[in-house]
Amino acid sequence: MSWLYLCIAILAEVAGTIALKYAEGFTKPLPMLVVVFGYGLAFFLLSKVVQVLPLAITYAIWSGVGIALIGIIGWLFIGQALDGAALIGIALIIAGVVVINFFSTSVAH
Repeated sequence: MSWLYLCIAILAEVAGTIALKYAEGFTKPLPMLVVVFGYGLAFFLLSKVVQVLPLAITYAIWSGVGIALIGIIGWLFIGQALDGAALIGIALIIAGVVVINFFSTSVAH
C-alpha cells in the first residue's frame, strides 16, 4: 500500500505544482485550491509512506519522479523549452530512481 500512496503523492504534488503556474500569485481561487489540496494530500500520504519506507528513499523517489514529470509536462503541454542539458538531467534523475528501485537493498518491495 505504501507504493500506491507514494504514486498518489507524486501525482498530487505534480498537480499542485502545475496549478502554481496558473494561480498567478494566489489570486486565482480555483488553481489556488488545487495547489493547497495537491500539496496537502502529497504531504499527508508521504507521512504514511515514511512509516514503511526509508525517508531518504521515499524523498528521492518522490522528488525525482516529480521533477521529471513536471519537466516533461511543462515541455509537452505548457510549451516550456527544454534544452539538451535539461533533457540529460531529467534522464539522469529517472535513471537514479530506477537504480534505487531495482538495486538498493534499503527498499522493501
